Amino acid sequence: MMHLVIFIATAAVQDGEYAALAASLRERALQEFGCLEFMSVCEEGKEVALSWWPSQEHIRRWKADADHQMAQRLGRERWYRDYRVLVADVRRDYRAASTES
Repeated sequence: MMHLVIFIATAAVQDGEYAALAASLRERALQEFGCLEFMSVCEEGKEVALSWWPSQEHIRRWKADADHQMAQRLGRERWYRDYRVLVADVRRDYRAASTES
């Protein structure tokens, strides 16, 4: 069973430091911590990020990472007005692709 972390936030000021750190952390999550997939969207001041993980232990290790903890602190202090994190179990995963070229 996969696990899905859902991050929902209201943006405050997101500067160049935010963009660089977010990109770096995304790459580390995927390359070093076992994140299977990551996507995010921003619209009208709201951000939603989804990340898929193979186990709760992978999520715990990621949450405990020093760089990730620094980003969480900066997020609370500067980059987000508020945020919410949900962790869900993914019981099924369906995929389809267009047959048109």
